[in-house]
Amino acid sequence: MTQLSVNINKIALIRNSRGRNYPDVAAFSERFLQLGAHGITLHPRPDQRHARYSDAHELKALCDRHGAELNIEGNPTREFLDVVLAVKPAQCTLVPDDPNQVTSDHGWDLDKNAAFLREVCVELKAAGIRVSLFVDYDCPNIALAKELGADRVELYTEPYAETYGTPQNDAILAQFGQAAMAAQAAGLGVNAGHDLNLDNLAKFIALPNILEVSIGHALIVECLEQGMDATMRGYMSILGENVT
Repeated sequence: MTQLSVNINKIALIRNSRGRNYPDVAAFSERFLQLGAHGITLHPRPDQRHARYSDAHELKALCDRHGAELNIEGNPTREFLDVVLAVKPAQCTLVPDDPNQVTSDHGWDLDKNAAFLREVCVELKAAGIRVSLFVDYDCPNIALAKELGADRVELYTEPYAETYGTPQNDAILAQFGQAAMAAQAAGLGVNAGHDLNLDNLAKFIALPNILEVSIGHALIVECLEQGMDATMRGYMSILGENVT
């Protein structure tokens, strides 16, 4: 069954807009876990405009108490890696973000960054941390991620979400399926994320063996529209779980 990791960056963004701990990121994260989420994703950027490095320790303790996974994702700068190595989340997703990007919008060029990624994977795995690499669905050599030391890849799903409901979507989804199968054939687990939501998730996870989806922006908006309980019931239903 596909697992849901809730990205709480948007909660952190609202918190930071007022300069105090409200809304409380840990409290909201705990509520998501109580409502069925299997994990929490934190994506601190260098300017810490939403998630902060200091959030990581509290969220790791919270996830441990709930038997859930913390996924810390981001650009593997030295500062980022030092935080990850100190916290030891279940998973670290490496993302090639430029510091000036509004949001993640592309995956790694695995060939170009092979030496760097190999070093980072060795360092993280030595600490017992599962490593996932953020990649595009048309990544020409997705199997290379395994050779570099990654355990999983996360497919950047914006092209799927952007075409959902259009005649082009089936063809795009088929390409995602091919990418997933190529990764799985190389011994990689497959995660997915970016702009997945209650409308488009079911079609995407019909692809075989998608292990985890990380959803934040849309899920938080849906919580504003429908409430947390109803939104999480919707996601759990799509994932095949019943939550009262």
